[in-house]
Amino acid sequence: MENTQKYIRALGNTKLRLSFFIFTLLSSSAIAHMTDINDLTKPPTADRREHIRTIHGIELSDPYFWLKDSSYPNVDDEDVLEYLKAENEYFERHMVPLQDLTEQLFQEIKGRQVEDESSVPVRDGKYIYQNRYLPGKQYRQHVRWSVDTQSSVDNLAPPPSEVQLVLDENLLAEGRDYFQRRGFSIDPSDRYLAYGVDFSGNERYTLRILDLESNEHLPIEIPNTTGESVWRNDGKSLFYVVNNENWRPYRVLEHTLGTDISEDVLVYEEHDEGFFVDIDRSTSRDYLIVSTASNITSEVRVLALDVPDSDLVLIAPRRQQHEYDVDHHRDQFVIRTNDQHKNFGLVVAPEHSPGIDQWEPLLEPTDDRYVTHVVAFESYIVVAARENGLETIQILDTAGQRKSIPFSESTYSLWFGANPESDPDSLRFEYSSLTTPETTYDYEFATGNLHTRKVQKIPSGHDPKQYVTERIFATARDGVEVPISLLYKEGTLRDGSAPLYLYGYGAYGATMDPYFRTTILSMVNRGFVYAIAHIRGGSELGYHWYENGKLRNRTNTFNDFVDVARHLIDKKYTAVGRIAIAGGSAGGSLMGAAINQAPNLWGAVAAHVPFVDILNTMLDDSLPLTPIEWPEWGNPIENKDDLEYILSYSPYDQLKAASYPPLFVTAGLNDPRVTYWEPAKWVAKIRHLKLDNNPLILKTEMGAGHGGPSGRYDSLREVAEEYAFILNVMGLAD
Repeated sequence: MENTQKYIRALGNTKLRLSFFIFTLLSSSAIAHMTDINDLTKPPTADRREHIRTIHGIELSDPYFWLKDSSYPNVDDEDVLEYLKAENEYFERHMVPLQDLTEQLFQEIKGRQVEDESSVPVRDGKYIYQNRYLPGKQYRQHVRWSVDTQSSVDNLAPPPSEVQLVLDENLLAEGRDYFQRRGFSIDPSDRYLAYGVDFSGNERYTLRILDLESNEHLPIEIPNTTGESVWRNDGKSLFYVVNNENWRPYRVLEHTLGTDISEDVLVYEEHDEGFFVDIDRSTSRDYLIVSTASNITSEVRVLALDVPDSDLVLIAPRRQQHEYDVDHHRDQFVIRTNDQHKNFGLVVAPEHSPGIDQWEPLLEPTDDRYVTHVVAFESYIVVAARENGLETIQILDTAGQRKSIPFSESTYSLWFGANPESDPDSLRFEYSSLTTPETTYDYEFATGNLHTRKVQKIPSGHDPKQYVTERIFATARDGVEVPISLLYKEGTLRDGSAPLYLYGYGAYGATMDPYFRTTILSMVNRGFVYAIAHIRGGSELGYHWYENGKLRNRTNTFNDFVDVARHLIDKKYTAVGRIAIAGGSAGGSLMGAAINQAPNLWGAVAAHVPFVDILNTMLDDSLPLTPIEWPEWGNPIENKDDLEYILSYSPYDQLKAASYPPLFVTAGLNDPRVTYWEPAKWVAKIRHLKLDNNPLILKTEMGAGHGGPSGRYDSLREVAEEYAFILNVMGLAD
């Protein structure tokens, strides 16, 4: 019942206690220069331990190399832990004077959330499913009821006595500092639920199977999985993916109910360290889809779920820079492929002979349309694409007729919702813009009617007419026009006096679309202009937009961001020093490069789990993500030119003695994507080099990973902390 397209839009954090602060300062050999333990205004200073190595004849010095625990992913080095604890305690001390403001912001943000939020019910076979929050609870409940109890298509609510509680995540998370569920797979008999749980943030999920008749778990757990699973159609077994010791998903196995996991059958194993394995089920429910892919190359196999002891069938062998994905439609496969054009097109292939020599065009690729996703229902094929930077949905029927769903706003965001059935009467999708709260629609295939199923409620109130949204373009230094989405309150002056909050990402082809954010209203309502820079490295304008911000074009991403800021200054949306910038993960690379390139522009910087130690990470092929990342960043192990280019912009390596803007930095001790030592090393080096008195604070979640803490309220509190920091350092706290 997972959405076809998954969006993770929350960052979060948990509070850390101030216990044993004095003991930490006295006992840690990792903390140097702390001459006055009673001076709580002084930040910790990490030891500089010389570490030099030579690669391709280039000498690389890294005095903070020791912050990477040699026993990682286990982090038990006392010096490392004491340093991180000292930084956390310094963070807490810095935030103490901002407690009232943080709490005010938290209550504002929380006040825009519906306490008993529920998803729109969705039918899947004999049942209707829904997830919901209960007031005051951090996690969701999942419930279902029989389709026989629904009163009408438009009113899916059943009598309360008919609702079955399927899974309560709050009970699973009880007593845990961290909890994350992944996967929600109901077997064909509707009796068993398979799902994965992670209690540390390291993204190694333990697969569990719940008997929905007895409400008891089967006496077996499968560790170290991705959390996702697919059932055979006879309900006797299920497929899942396991990770290797370096957290790389690489094996697909089949588990038969009633057997021990030692008897599970290996279905597929990927030996290339640069490829990750994933599984899915075709929309038709007829096939298991096994995909293995790097950032630029993919390969797909299918297995018939109705046929006992069936084998995998290869669709097309991997070929460098050929990406494709597959769905099943009647007696053929529908394939999204870039073999003829970088913007992707659609082809079909016979079910029993799907090789590339059998592919026939279905939707020709063009320069103006970037095809991003396809869902093949029994009666319709639905295509998601980007045209002129805006998302579109097109419907292809079995007669070859094509229709589009119209949207009126000049800038918006949309994505597919839950569409689990193979031949539905309508398409569920979600729509949002900077001023329009998230709206759930059902598009009726036969009539073209659009039914509004839910509009996001803002309990504390929201009037879209009080806000202005714009889409403008900035001319980058190489002449390229870069789109910008803007939101500000009606009446905000365009005289350069307004503060501005600028967000960016720019990597992996990910699009930063303009959707409704209840959190950012706390800044906009205080006079901020909110801006999203749609910089190269994303794919907002097509696949070429992504290619022009990767590998040897990486610096275009950073230049675009700085040039967007300067354009907004020139157009009097803001002024030098009045801009707060924010980004996370690869967007944290952007933050690091931006402060190196133009430190005087920024009034504040929020860098969440920032990927800033790019060169050292790309040189460390023992890390799980490094081999798969080389097509994105370059391989400095094999290529001297790659090393020199990465070295020229890597935020950690390019730090120098200078004045830096105020910095709010987060990390996760268990983060497998951006390891904790990257932000820790970056902060330590800035502390050593900075010539200013601006605040620099680092908070490391000691029990979480890449996304921060998992509870909905904890994540909102971290947003409040970030905003309080920004308002304070920019002199806007009153």
